[in-house]
Amino acid sequence: MKKEFKILSLNISEKKGEQKIPVTTAVLRIDHGIVGDAHAGNWHRQISLLADEEIETMRGNGIDLDYGDFAENITTKGINLHELPIGTILIIGESILEITQIGKECHHGCAIYAAVGDCVMPRKGVFAKVIKEGEINSESSCYYDI
Repeated sequence: MKKEFKILSLNISEKKGEQKIPVTTAVLRIDHGIVGDAHAGNWHRQISLLADEEIETMRGNGIDLDYGDFAENITTKGINLHELPIGTILIIGESILEITQIGKECHHGCAIYAAVGDCVMPRKGVFAKVIKEGEINSESSCYYDI
């Protein structure tokens, strides 16, 4: 069954371990990730995704947060990312991503943890690699099959 979701923000950073800044479009490359992002490279964590629903739980604790504060490349809405199995295919515009990892080990010395005091990324964030490249933006159609 085809399920749709939305992109709320695309985010990049020049250095690893820091908050990302929003951009209007992102170019995805096979065996690389997002052009211009510090986490890009030929590995299994080319792109990070985090659902706004998870960020909202942190905002509910009185913390002022923007998209990219958890170093996520793609902030989504309408998809329970952390519940998807490894290998799930996400179609974003003409690009295709494959989920490769759910969660990550948190290193409490990072800028995100220092600024926010907690991090949902290790529990709720997912990582993907680019299977088909292309340019994406917040208007790109997004779906996955379950």
